[in-house]
Amino acid sequence: MRKGQKEGYQAGYNEGYRVGGYRALVERIPPAAPPFFDAKILYIPQGFESIDEGVTKALGGMVRECIVGQPEALLETTLSVQPDLVLVMNGLHVFPDSFRQSLDQVREQGFRTAIWFVDDPYFTDETPELSRHFDFVFTHELSCVPLYQSVGAREVHYMPLAVHPELFTPTMAGPAYQSDICFIGNAFRNRAALFDELAPFLAGKRVRIIGGFWERLARFKELSPFVYSGFIPAAETVKFYNGAKIVINLHRPSERGSDNRNIMNLQGRSINPRTFEINACGTLQLTDIREDLTMYYTPGVDIETFGSVEELKQKISYYLANEDHRRSIAMRAVASTMSKHTYAHRLPELLGKIPL
Repeated sequence: MRKGQKEGYQAGYNEGYRVGGYRALVERIPPAAPPFFDAKILYIPQGFESIDEGVTKALGGMVRECIVGQPEALLETTLSVQPDLVLVMNGLHVFPDSFRQSLDQVREQGFRTAIWFVDDPYFTDETPELSRHFDFVFTHELSCVPLYQSVGAREVHYMPLAVHPELFTPTMAGPAYQSDICFIGNAFRNRAALFDELAPFLAGKRVRIIGGFWERLARFKELSPFVYSGFIPAAETVKFYNGAKIVINLHRPSERGSDNRNIMNLQGRSINPRTFEINACGTLQLTDIREDLTMYYTPGVDIETFGSVEELKQKISYYLANEDHRRSIAMRAVASTMSKHTYAHRLPELLGKIPL
């Protein structure tokens, strides 16, 4: 009993020390000071909690007024509030069939429209036609810029995502959230193959694999003690990231098939929003490499990368055994993210492309 009390006290002390150090670091970072845009923005959310909240919070601090509308009431809301810009997040999945007709009517009334695609290139069977309904098209995916230009979109810009810093931030994570290795995301085929290959290596480690479709694992029985198959809200994701020593980020495959509607097989070249979100939480991120990664982070400095399963295993073993090095990279990850890659940093870039 005394041993358990001692270990519990030490674990609590270590967690408090970790979070205290990160919070002190975050407090020393000057808050973003975005320019003011004298404009009224009507924002139409996608339903991605962490993105929509981050965007609306940041917009609220840099424009005259930010109004959140709903896709099914686009025309009525636009006519009622008379915005300087209608900004649509992604425009897929939860948007009604009538939405595109409403967009055309909005534009016929002289209102400017913009969309920010954040699921590229995985739904490019649909997005080229959708892009033609907007005056300004933004995409987080490098490979999709020429695609939208080729179908006649008027203004097309590469625009990466960012992080909502009030949600993804260093915070206390209790014992239920602690792990050596964590992965959160759906079991796309490449991810299932990776963990099948890792299975013997993961034995004896504290591992969390969270998301949908993990029954695809060929070694599901062996890995099932690590698996939680289901959705968790963003607030829980933050705790699991904070409680992990290492978080793996493996981008989904971009080839057409059951997981994607990408008939052109456009290659995924750009990092996902999870890259920023993991780094904001003060844990070591091990990610596969996308072309634009080094525009935002420096491997070995504020993030780590892997190009094969063997390299991933070697780096996991090294960083689990070298806590000081692991934490120094994680500290720099927080500093880089909070000082450069919040939505308050990113949205002025986007709005600066639009005459307001």
